[in-house]
Amino acid sequence: MEVHQFKIASRQSTDVDELRTLYRITNENLARIRKFGQCTIPVPDGVISDWYEWLETQPEYDRFLSEPDTVTRLKGLQRKYWEDFFNAEVDEGYVERRRKVGEAHARIGLPLNTYLAGMNMFLILFGPIPGPREWSDTERMEVQDAVGKLIHFDTAVVVETYNRLVEETLTAQSKSLMEMSTPVTQIWNGILLLPIVGIIDSRRARDIMNATLAKIDETQSRIFILDISGVGVVDTAVANHLIKITRATRLMGCESTISGVSPSIAQTVVDLGIDVGEVKTTATMEDALADAFQRVGLEITQKR
Repeated sequence: MEVHQFKIASRQSTDVDELRTLYRITNENLARIRKFGQCTIPVPDGVISDWYEWLETQPEYDRFLSEPDTVTRLKGLQRKYWEDFFNAEVDEGYVERRRKVGEAHARIGLPLNTYLAGMNMFLILFGPIPGPREWSDTERMEVQDAVGKLIHFDTAVVVETYNRLVEETLTAQSKSLMEMSTPVTQIWNGILLLPIVGIIDSRRARDIMNATLAKIDETQSRIFILDISGVGVVDTAVANHLIKITRATRLMGCESTISGVSPSIAQTVVDLGIDVGEVKTTATMEDALADAFQRVGLEITQKR
């Protein structure tokens, strides 16, 4: 039997002809699958039962298939899936139906390795089905080769769709978390404050800058306080990111103050030989706020 490499289509927009070429699925292959399908449609209950016996040994079974009604419903869907498979009408509709399978797996969070193992098990279970009596051993090998190609085709479409949706979900979650971690707040007319907690990398620094500049443009603020008391480590890269942020705000007419500069951070900056230039710093946020209020003409007095 010919060995096939597992490849995944790189674009959602890949058309059917390109996918068929990628997996070397010919019209002859599809004709053999249809002829074999005459012996397998409806899909033997023994194949489905054997597959579920195997599935029950997998750790994900109790998590996803503990309800009998769910198993009954899925058995029906699987029969329809394989009827579609052995009809072998591989067109845009066929590919779209496979993409919906990928979407369903992504929505419930089924691990891809379980899906791949399941498809491999079906391939094994279909192997002993004899096919038409008149077939020679060569013809049987050819149909097994054709079935393997189309299963790999199906699997690739499902996996590509699964990965795309998971990536979109992670990107949306990452964006939401980033927005939550960069809450640029207008604490007074003309004064913005952003406390940072955690690690600052290039991506986060870029998001901080974008959020800050957008807020400056929106509020026309003149003072921006960047509090880094919650930043655990300040190295050359982090310091340079902070300097770039303050320079960008200055270009928009907004002066920045970096507060929360601890003695250890100050010592680190000196030891690294980082030129902070004209960046204004304070030891505490309280000092930064007092300076900001004074610069906008406000005076803080203590009640007696």
